[in-house]
Amino acid sequence: MTRAGDPAVRRAFPWLVVAGILVAALSFRGHIVAPTPVLRDIAADLGIPSAQAGLLTTAPVLMFALLTPLAAIVIRRAGAELALLLSLVGVLVGTVIRTLPGFGPLLIGMVVIGSAVTVGNVVTPVIIRRDVPGERVGVVTAAYTATLNVGSLLTTLLTAPVAEIVGWSLALFGWASLTIGGIVLWGFCLARERRAGGVFGERFSGAAPAPADAEGWDPASLTGPTPVVVQRRGRSWLRRPVVWLLVGAFALQAFLYYGFSTWLPTMTADLLGVGATSAGALASLFQGVGIVGALLIPVLTRYTPRLVPAAVICASWVVLALGMSVAPESLWVWVSIGAMGHAGGFVVIFSTLVAVARNDAEATGMSALVQGGGYALGATAAPLLGGVHDLTGAWTATLGITLAVALGYAVLLMGAVISAARSR
Repeated sequence: MTRAGDPAVRRAFPWLVVAGILVAALSFRGHIVAPTPVLRDIAADLGIPSAQAGLLTTAPVLMFALLTPLAAIVIRRAGAELALLLSLVGVLVGTVIRTLPGFGPLLIGMVVIGSAVTVGNVVTPVIIRRDVPGERVGVVTAAYTATLNVGSLLTTLLTAPVAEIVGWSLALFGWASLTIGGIVLWGFCLARERRAGGVFGERFSGAAPAPADAEGWDPASLTGPTPVVVQRRGRSWLRRPVVWLLVGAFALQAFLYYGFSTWLPTMTADLLGVGATSAGALASLFQGVGIVGALLIPVLTRYTPRLVPAAVICASWVVLALGMSVAPESLWVWVSIGAMGHAGGFVVIFSTLVAVARNDAEATGMSALVQGGGYALGATAAPLLGGVHDLTGAWTATLGITLAVALGYAVLLMGAVISAARSR
């Protein structure tokens, strides 16, 4: 078997694997935000309040928080490639379930989708880190992040106009085509590699190979220890202030992202007095411009001090919440600026985490804590903001909450970056 240190391996680039990752990424966020442009129609047809409708985006995010440790176990048992294929199959199953009549199947379908996407979220960086040459990892990661936003852009932009023709249930089901494409492509990748008698785990890092299992590579060497194992080995990192600042920053960012992703189309329709299709088109800027943010922030991170991209991210969230409160007629401007925050914020937070982690095990534990805590709070955003709107009958108080959260986020993120700089 060819080893990572061989020149032939270093010259190769896994184009087909990268293509499979990018096609899969279209399903990982798109299916979660797909209901948001037609959330008001869903609530009206099913006779449910806004807070209950908000559970449709809360359920997948809650799965992110609860199932991340279990996802690592799935990856170790199945192998990274099969785990990603199973993730896409799970998304497809959830999409089918949510087309059944009633709120119950709709919610269950979203839970299944969230559970499946959790595995995809965890395994994709593993495959990128393992199969992509070191000098290309940053580019492929940025492309993956941008493709996540492409999926969200497509579903936010097109769900409402399609729903006007075929109804919201069939409009949501139509996005299964993205997932089927990912299943076909990734299944082809896996089958071709197995026919060739090789494995995907040929590393480009030049590190010595890990002990092989029956499939060729030990999955545990790819994912690192689960959070439970990390904590048993040592908890000194839990006493570091920077860790908790990152937990808080990621939690508030998740709250803002999923809160706006859920209610932005409805806010747009109410604040500007436009129809669902126009509101979805305007709200899609939040996902579309995020593609630019995913590519721009890494450039700033590389060529400027870490405080610069962090300050840009913080300012973008504050401008979004404040601008929509005081000048909603310029909503497209505020949404475009805010999009920089949700895409680039992940880069700033996790690059800071990597910078302060003292070893791989510590990075694994910190990442699990940051993501678990962050998604748990993010899951509360949609029902909370929807409930406040129902109580007040307007979006003023809701936007006031998002402004307060954005200001808190700025304090925590800037504090984390400053603390990280001092700890070097």
